[in-house]
Amino acid sequence: MNEKSLQAALQDLPLGGLRYFEKIGSTNDAALFWKDAEDLSLVVANEQTAGRGRSGRSWQTPPDSALAFSLLLRPKIDEKKNISLFTGLGALALVTTLENAFGLKAQIKWPNDVLLRGKKLAGILIETSWLGEEINGIVLGMGVNVAAAAVPSPEKLDFPATSLEDALNKHVDRITLLQDILAALFERRPRLGTESFIHAWDENLAFREEQVWVQGRNGQVIHGKVLGLNPDGSLRLDTKKSIHFGDVRLRPTAL
Repeated sequence: MNEKSLQAALQDLPLGGLRYFEKIGSTNDAALFWKDAEDLSLVVANEQTAGRGRSGRSWQTPPDSALAFSLLLRPKIDEKKNISLFTGLGALALVTTLENAFGLKAQIKWPNDVLLRGKKLAGILIETSWLGEEINGIVLGMGVNVAAAAVPSPEKLDFPATSLEDALNKHVDRITLLQDILAALFERRPRLGTESFIHAWDENLAFREEQVWVQGRNGQVIHGKVLGLNPDGSLRLDTKKSIHFGDVRLRPTAL
């Protein structure tokens, strides 16, 4: 992977700009501080040393092993009302790509992880930049474990993880994977917040009809059965409580 090969592969996509780093701390940080970036500007890294997941959790990307990128979006007026749904947008783009390109049925562990055969394959982090009191940009960061080397050792995991090459037992080209994910994301973006968008996310939800526990920001733990999603993308449990975005941890009760 290098900038020249990326530019050649992605030339037919409507990118606002492209920056490639052989090694970087965080692609999300690079996108957030790209002040003159246009809508759909992309940051890609071969190695990420200070990546993060939700709530500042570490997300390391060893060299030559994973797909780490951040896409900067300049949200339209109606999109600013649906910031929380951009996590679903990224997850659905990956799930669609895995099914269309490899015949793999992945699931979305609400709100921001993609699971393959019950193990974490990818994580998504949405961050915003502000201009005064207005949202100026949305950064959609994604990390996908492509090769086995991208999966941390078991003692560093708080949820079982896997890689795409382990699942397929063959080499996966990261640039082609990126191209397919971006194409799927761009195709679905106009439907953000629509009934069909929520339905697609809901259809791919992990742990449906299973008992889970959800730990909120204040440490409170809620137990319940996953019923699906509400129209705003929040999680619906059989306890009649809706779980909204924020610092939450969701686990099946068996884990």
